[in-house]
Amino acid sequence: MKKVAMFTMGTRGDIQPYIILSKELIRNGYDVTLGSHPCWRHLVEDSSIHFEPIGPDIDIEKEAAIIRGRTSNSALSMLRMMKFVFKMIQHSTHEIYEVCKGKDLIIVSHSQMGATEAEVLGIPTVNVTLQKEMIAEKLKPQTFWNKLIGKIIGKQVAKPYNKIRKVYGLKPIQSSDEIMSRKLNLIPISKHVLERNPYWEEQHILTGYWYEDEEKYRPDEKLAAFLANGDKPILLSLGAMAFEGESEKDKLDMFVSAFRKLGYRAIIQGFQKTFQNYELPKTMISCGSVPHSFLFKQCLFVIHHCGFGTTAATMIYGIPSIPVPHVLDQTGFAMQLYNIDVATKPLKSKDLSEDSICDALLDMQSTFEEKKKNVELLSTKIKEKNGVKEAVRLINKVMKI
Repeated sequence: MKKVAMFTMGTRGDIQPYIILSKELIRNGYDVTLGSHPCWRHLVEDSSIHFEPIGPDIDIEKEAAIIRGRTSNSALSMLRMMKFVFKMIQHSTHEIYEVCKGKDLIIVSHSQMGATEAEVLGIPTVNVTLQKEMIAEKLKPQTFWNKLIGKIIGKQVAKPYNKIRKVYGLKPIQSSDEIMSRKLNLIPISKHVLERNPYWEEQHILTGYWYEDEEKYRPDEKLAAFLANGDKPILLSLGAMAFEGESEKDKLDMFVSAFRKLGYRAIIQGFQKTFQNYELPKTMISCGSVPHSFLFKQCLFVIHHCGFGTTAATMIYGIPSIPVPHVLDQTGFAMQLYNIDVATKPLKSKDLSEDSICDALLDMQSTFEEKKKNVELLSTKIKEKNGVKEAVRLINKVMKI
């Protein structure tokens, strides 16, 4: 039995793709270990995956919300979050190294966790990349200035990895490309959403989205009764954006007022702290963690932060979106949805107000039928290819199984 380890840090959306991949690898006879923040132990172990805690025991979604809430600039917010995560990865290298020992393959997540440790131990790697911008256009003809700019940016991105390499006495790298697998880089995005870049090297492969339908899920009595008694609701699901301390209630008030003004029933995820002392109208309900595969099918459209997983789920399950991105990668995913006409124009989180939310809802009303038709057609195309099965087929090929 081939032994595989993979590591990831971040919010639930950062770990979910690796849970899905782990489960498919296990079904194909692999022995899988998934390492992440201690707070994700139950989430991973509930999927019957061996878990290894990596890094400090913190509430990562709360920490992410605090960092993102310090600035309204999406690029600066993302840089701060990356710096925070890189620091944890750097301090966790010895834990990662120990977990890597004795493995036959290390699957390196989008944060490059495990790449250096695998190199030290002489273990082959396969990469996973969620953002297309992270893939170098190696086959593109380069001008002098492009090369120079690329070199400068590459050195900056490589800095945190070089700190880890120094621990093991490895030579510094000039760019993070140097630690990526030369055999295989899995991109869990559908070709119907993203056109493959002709300047990518051949190991970068679009597999299609990774997802699973949790058919055994049953909602609790409260949610089931709400869904059964009234028109289809809309869904508000802002991920870590719904964890921001003092601004949380103000943000929730804006959405609740806008929903009430335009007569929408709504399901609201997140805002746990605020809901401890908050009374919603009878036309709205709060809910905790519910599988996208169930919840998205029950709702008219979804207002979301455009994390990788939620963005993918809107297209997989055929539901239009109102995007409210907060950091740079979310802005990219939001524009992806807008450009293929399955979402309204993204709402800037720094410009949120009751009026801007109402305007977005009215925009969705006037274009809903077209967006619904587009996203349902896209969903059908996406489901024609099982992305996670394709990913495991490609891993088998690398492992010569």
